[in-house]
Amino acid sequence: MAKTIAIANQKGGVGKTTSCVNLCCALKLLGKSVLLVDGDPQGNASSGMGVSKSTRPNTYDLLLGGASAADCVVHTDYGDVIPTGKELAAASIELIGSERREFVMRDALMTLYSDYDYIFIDCPPSLELLTVNALVAADSVLIPMQCEYYALEGIADLMTSIRLCKKRLNRRLEVEGIVLTMYDARMNLTNQVADELRRYLGGKVYETVIPRSVRLSEAPSHGMPGVVYDRANKGSRAYLELGREFLRRNEA
Repeated sequence: MAKTIAIANQKGGVGKTTSCVNLCCALKLLGKSVLLVDGDPQGNASSGMGVSKSTRPNTYDLLLGGASAADCVVHTDYGDVIPTGKELAAASIELIGSERREFVMRDALMTLYSDYDYIFIDCPPSLELLTVNALVAADSVLIPMQCEYYALEGIADLMTSIRLCKKRLNRRLEVEGIVLTMYDARMNLTNQVADELRRYLGGKVYETVIPRSVRLSEAPSHGMPGVVYDRANKGSRAYLELGREFLRRNEA
């Protein structure tokens, strides 16, 4: 039975999709069966896994076109993917008229639960109906976060959203953890924010931090995750270690 993890942050530019793609690939390299569901209309997770944004059927077809989940899956060397493209941008509006509109993604993915160890959902950088669908489908939420004070303020809003979703729509939803991204230990602000997060959230903050890395940024242009594009790079090594820590936390 797969564990489903939504990767979310209402603030953009925090390494959300980079973390989703590279953690999925890291777990695949560590021997796990992994599916990435691209729930962000930008489709960057799809291209980051080497899948064209024009591939059909996709997430839009899964949610609104009647396509089966199995038909939407694309197999890659880095993990399986349900890709998406720009048509998903209209889904939040089109879902409004759907019965049980917050549960459409959960119901659509249920047939795949026995096929994978982990299912990751890359969410849009906002709290819209697509993100709500991901939170309802998920067992937990992994939150990538940049070490700056605006991000620290935003995390409080996201925690409130998660609590409301847990109370009203998905009682099993938990915070999987917080991953510190674009980490630069030379900056006092980075260390201050990290210390404050660990003070208030304790073990929910992963020990593994993801440093800034040009090679991780280059990888999507080559259609592959950074952990494969340059496995020796410090960012790639960090995501592989994050995968190991994730497994220790989940399989202890």
